Amino acid sequence: MSGSSACARSERFVRSANHDKAGSRRGRVQPVVDSRGILSVISHLESRALDEFATRTAGVLILIGRILLAWVFVGSAYGALSNFGGSVGYFRSLNLPAPELFTIMNIAVEVLISLGLIFGLGTRYCAVLMFVFVLTATVIAHRYWEYPAGAQQIGQYNHFLKNISIMGGAMLIFVTGPGRFSLDRAT
Repeated sequence: MSGSSACARSERFVRSANHDKAGSRRGRVQPVVDSRGILSVISHLESRALDEFATRTAGVLILIGRILLAWVFVGSAYGALSNFGGSVGYFRSLNLPAPELFTIMNIAVEVLISLGLIFGLGTRYCAVLMFVFVLTATVIAHRYWEYPAGAQQIGQYNHFLKNISIMGGAMLIFVTGPGRFSLDRAT
């Protein structure tokens, strides 16, 4: 490739990029074919459509996200309540002191997190509580590296990864807040 053709292509790209910026300032997208071709126009339009969809539906999507995060805690609290003895036995197997007390505290925290997230009440506090609770549970109960290679280790590793993901969700809820559909917003 000669130096002059590379320079001409670069100049055409600069003109195209400036032309696109001028068009977007007026509220419309100018289809521009640059060195990447028509795919860049399609990619830009798709990206803009996704951004607009996310902005338009943010309140509903945050509500759905809060409910999906809460669902883990609803299920876990229900399981612990319906099989209290099994939950106590699990905490006992982890060599925790006062496994009955741990089970009761576990259920109470899971119910609190669930209700707070579903209704959007004290949402940021629930997000912090959720992060600390899940981090603690991960450190206590899901040390996969202590299990022999095989099904148990894989199961604990999956729980470990699930908990890391939940902690990420807690951070996102903390940053974004409760969203439009929440009791926090109503007050």
